[in-house]
Order: sequence, then C-alpha cells, then structure tokens
Amino acid sequence: MGIGTIVILAVSLLLLIYLTFALLRPEKF
Repeated sequence: MGIGTIVILAVSLLLLIYLTFALLRPEKF
C-alpha cells in the first residue's frame, strides 16, 4: 500500500461520512 492508496481511502471515507450526514440532516446543507 502506497501513500496514494491511503490518501484515496481517507478521502472516500470522508466523503461517505459527509454524504451520510447530508442524508440524515438535509436541513443543514
């Protein structure tokens, strides 16, 4: 696993968390 793979995994995880919160609390976005 290179640094690029770790960065991509971290970004995708952050996107998933952000999308989950956006779906749970649509009034805040």
